[in-house]
Amino acid sequence: MYAEERQQEILRMARDAGRVDVVRLAEQFGVTTETIRRDLTALERAGVLRRVHGGAIPVERLGFEPALAARDEVMTAEKERIAKAALAELPQDGAVVIDAGSTTSRLVQALPPDRELTVVVNSPPLATTLATRPNLTVLMLGGRVRGRTLATVEDWAIQQLSQLNVDVAFMATNGCSVAKGLTTPDPAEAAIKRAMIACADRAVLLADHTKFSGTYLARFATLGEIDVVITDTGLDADQAAALAAAGPEVVRA
Repeated sequence: MYAEERQQEILRMARDAGRVDVVRLAEQFGVTTETIRRDLTALERAGVLRRVHGGAIPVERLGFEPALAARDEVMTAEKERIAKAALAELPQDGAVVIDAGSTTSRLVQALPPDRELTVVVNSPPLATTLATRPNLTVLMLGGRVRGRTLATVEDWAIQQLSQLNVDVAFMATNGCSVAKGLTTPDPAEAAIKRAMIACADRAVLLADHTKFSGTYLARFATLGEIDVVITDTGLDADQAAALAAAGPEVVRA
């Protein structure tokens, strides 16, 4: 079993049982406790488990949300591929909204320099990156800035979105499942995401494969409200088929 396969099974077990134990995992997988500890460290860096004494707990159980900087350091190759694949969904001209997130930030960096677009963002760092592009008109949504995700939220941003019509919304999520849809830990951020999807003709989700095995507090969309899901090849074919059966086109980059 490859390390990534073992880590995905550890994550599944943690979510099923509410906790996993280092010694028992080592016995079950026939590896050393040091190997299991490295697996748990990798899963914690991915923002899906939280290490505790002797084992780990899934973040959903703790209401824990990793900071943007921590999320930006994991699944980097997958996020780059997802961002490049998402370029195919860009209109030739017109307007898009780009949600705050570590994968959507890769899309911002990959935007072609010659495309004339209006880009709406709810992230000061993304707005700063885009503002230097001469062919782009950048609109920054106002509101309270959440320190953990650096996203603007609450009424000011929602009111602005209610007056906009864009071609495509490029969305981020903390969790996604067929049964529960797209979820995030913070209700205020969920409300902004909901408003982004509502103002767009098409909604495109950018999410690496680790996002498809967890559910968080606040739902902001069903899969039927998403037109395209762009993920990586770490999502197996059966999962991809189940997602596609719920409505969206699924692209594994």
